[in-house]
Parts: sequence; C-alpha cells; structure tokens
Amino acid sequence: MLFQTEKFFDKQRRRSIARRLFRRIFLEDWLIKAVALLITFGLWLGVTGLRAPITVRLPSVPLTVRFSNETEVTNSPVQEVDLVITGDKRKIDQINKNDLVVLLDLTNVPAGDRTVLLTPENVNIELPTGVKLEEIQPNKIAVKLETVAEREIPVKVETEGSVAENFEIYSQTVLPQNVRVRGPKSFVVSLDSVSTEKINLDNRETNFTARQVEINLVNPKVTLLDTVVDVYFKIGEKRTEKTFLVRVKGENKTATVVLYGARSILDALNAENLQVEIQKNEAGETAPHLILPSEFQDNVEVRKLKINGI
Repeated sequence: MLFQTEKFFDKQRRRSIARRLFRRIFLEDWLIKAVALLITFGLWLGVTGLRAPITVRLPSVPLTVRFSNETEVTNSPVQEVDLVITGDKRKIDQINKNDLVVLLDLTNVPAGDRTVLLTPENVNIELPTGVKLEEIQPNKIAVKLETVAEREIPVKVETEGSVAENFEIYSQTVLPQNVRVRGPKSFVVSLDSVSTEKINLDNRETNFTARQVEINLVNPKVTLLDTVVDVYFKIGEKRTEKTFLVRVKGENKTATVVLYGARSILDALNAENLQVEIQKNEAGETAPHLILPSEFQDNVEVRKLKINGI
C-alpha cells in the first residue's frame, strides 16, 4: 500500500511541474512573447522573400561588336538588344542599365556574310554576382565582314574666294600628292580622290603655300593614315595670247608664232626679240624652233609655231 501511495504522489508532482512549465511558457508574459514571435516571423519572411530569385527584362542595352584588325563590319547590324536576367532582387535593383554593354567578339570570324547567334555563352556583360543572363533578344544578327585594305589616293585641292582682280592661279602643287587610307576593301577601291579643306584665295596676288591643310573624308568606314598636306599656289598676272610674225633665220620665209603669258610680258616682246630657226629633231626631220630672250623663257608658253606657206 505504501508503494502505491508513493507512485500516486510522484504522478501528481509530474503533472504539477508540467502545468507550471506550460503556464510559464504560454501564459506568463504572453503579450511580449506574441510580439517577439511576430517580429521574428516578419524578419524571416522579409529575408526569405528578398532572396527569392526574380526574372527581369532589360530593354535596349547597347551591343558592341569587336573584330580583328584585318576585318571590319560594313553593314548596319543591330545596335541594341533586350536582356532577360534572373537573380536576387536586391542586386538586380542595384543595376544601372546605362552602365551595361553587351560585347560580341568576332575576332576569329572570317570575312563574309554571317549570321551570328547571340547566347549567354558567346557574349560578355558585367553583371553582379548572383545575377544570371538567361536570354538575349533578338537571338541572332546578320553581319557582313570585309577584309581591310590600304591604298594611296590622289588629293584634290578645294578653294574658296578669288584671287585679286587681273590675277589668276598659274598652278597648284600638293605635297604629298597622294595620301594613304585604310578601310574595308570595297570602300577603299571605290575612292577616286580625297579633298582638302577649303583654302581661302581672297585677294591673293603672289605665290604662297598653305601648310598643314586637313583632308576631308566623309566615309566613316575609311580612315586617313595621312591627315594633312601642304599646297603651293603659283599666282600671277592674268595671261592672254599674242600673235607675232617672225622671219625665219637663213630663209626667205616667215613664221607665225602664238605666245601665251602675262599681258605685261607679252607687251614687252616684239618680233625683233624673237628668232625662228629650222632645226633637225631627234628623228632627223626638220622643224621650226623658237628662240626666246632668256628673261622670257620661263614666263611664256608657245601655243603655235608654223612656217608660213608650208
């Protein structure tokens, strides 16, 4: 009987302890504990919610194509693409779309018309850790690659304004006469010449040199390797023609001589200053030859020399 009584009291004590423990955990300060539980649940929900991956579409991201030094793109491929990315919302929210550039490397692609696939594996783009590029749209572009060529092109002089009254340009000389250009072969081959910036000639009366004149090249696909030239202008009095009737030395004949030069120089000449001789040329044939006074030899041009009566 004593043993059964002890067992009864032990069972009662355990129940009493359990009731006190239940009251302490769930009933005592229950409001504070409820608030703490709600805060804990809110923090857990916030953290797990933010870390859940999301998918975002980024429109109109610039696409840059890199190619080898021996090839160049000659068509106008797509310059912007849309990106689909996934990752932590916090990191995606930190992305500034204006800082993104998609780089497509075509350095190992041979020349020709190509259709290039755009995949997350064959483009480069800097994204935060934990953010993944899933898709690119459009997913392919047409690219025309041409071999690069170099060539020397003649320079054409462009001027503006007019030299002084009663003066004219005798000649203009470009140094160097040709400049080197580099670009896609079809563009380079099609070039006949390149032009200088306009050189002002207003009221010029004497020879002058325009130095370091820039070259104009409107084709953006072609690059100038030589960018400036010097241009020498020879300027003088306006020229005209004058006809002289000159006796042929040693012959009872006359020759008609037409000279071209500055009016003041031609006015200083007369038939007595001129001499016509019959000489043999390299082929052994006879031909008239005009002898000018030495001071005029570099200043006039013989436009016609004919023995009269022949």
